[in-house]
Amino acid sequence: MFFRRFFRFLSKDIAMDLGTANTLLYTRAHGIAINEPSVVAIDTQKNAVLAVGTAAKEYLGRTPQRIRAVRPMKDGVIADFDVTREMIAYFVRKAITGLRLVKPSMVICIPTGITQVEKRAVIDSALLAGASSVSMVEEPMAAALGADLPIHEPLGNLVLDIGGGTSEVAVITLSGVANSQSVRVAGDAMNLAVQRYIRDVFRLEVGDNTAENVKKILGSAVPQPNAPVLEVSGKDRVRGAPRVIKLTEGHVREALREPVQAILDVVLRALEKTPPELAADIHRNGMLMAGGGALLKGLDTFISQATGLKVVVDREPLTTVLRGTARAMLDRQLYHSVFIN
Repeated sequence: MFFRRFFRFLSKDIAMDLGTANTLLYTRAHGIAINEPSVVAIDTQKNAVLAVGTAAKEYLGRTPQRIRAVRPMKDGVIADFDVTREMIAYFVRKAITGLRLVKPSMVICIPTGITQVEKRAVIDSALLAGASSVSMVEEPMAAALGADLPIHEPLGNLVLDIGGGTSEVAVITLSGVANSQSVRVAGDAMNLAVQRYIRDVFRLEVGDNTAENVKKILGSAVPQPNAPVLEVSGKDRVRGAPRVIKLTEGHVREALREPVQAILDVVLRALEKTPPELAADIHRNGMLMAGGGALLKGLDTFISQATGLKVVVDREPLTTVLRGTARAMLDRQLYHSVFIN
C-alpha cells in the first residue's frame, strides 16, 4: 500500500480530451496545459514529424508534395493510429515538464457510440505514447461533470455535446447514461457544408481554415441582427485565378441548414426514447449544450424553439468535457461509476 501511494505521488496524472478538431490536456500541476488542434505535419521523405498542433494547422492546404498535414482523428475516433500515437506523445511531453520518474496514468474521454475496436485503439495509442494506464469516460458524462450537473441524484440530466466529429446526446441519472444517441455530424461537417455552398453557389474553392473562419464569424442557426458582411478569397473554379466574394450571415445560415437539422434530429430521437419520469425532469431542468459546436450563434434558440426546452450553453463550452474528465481523474473514488473500463 505504501509503495502504491508513493508511486502515485510521483506520477503525473493526465486528463485528455482527444478530439477530432482539438486535443486538450489537463495536469494536476498546471490545470489545462494543452489546447491545440489535432493536426500533425509529416515529412514523407524522411518519415519525420515536422510540427504538431497549432503550428501544424498552418500547414493545412499550404504544403509541398513531400509534406503531409494529417488530422489523425475522424468522427471522434482514431483514423491514423501511428500519427495519433505521435501526437499524444508530443502533447504529453509538452504538458509534463521536468523529471519524469513514473509514467503518467491517463483518463481519456471518448464518444458514446464507438466500437470495442475503436476503444482499444485509443488505449493502445496512449500506452504506446507513454501512459502507464488508461481509463475512459464517455464524453456526455464528462460534459455533465464539467458543468456541475447533479449526476449522482435520481434526476434526468440532458446533455448535448457537439464536438468536431460527433454530436452526442445523453440522458444521465444516478451516475449512469440512461439513454444516448449520436450522429457523426458536428463542427467538421459544418465546415464542409460551408465549403460546398461557396463552391456550388459562387463557383469558388476555399480551404479548410477559411471555411472554419467563415463559420465562426458568420455561422448561425437563426437570423442574427447587425451581422457583418465578410470578404472571402479563394480560387475561381472556372478560370483557376484568385477571386474575392462577399458573404452574408444569410448565406452561411443556408449553408449550415442540413448539419443544424441533423443535430436537432438527434436531440429529438433521444427525447423520444427517454422514459416518462426522466422526461418530466428534463422538461423542468432543460438541456445543457457543450463542445465547440455549441458556440454556433442561435443554435440554443433553434433547439429550444423546436423542443420547447430551456437550453443552456455552458460558460466555457470548449473545455466542459475536459473539466469533467479532470474532475473524474482527481477524485476517482467519488466518480468511480463514471469510468467505463
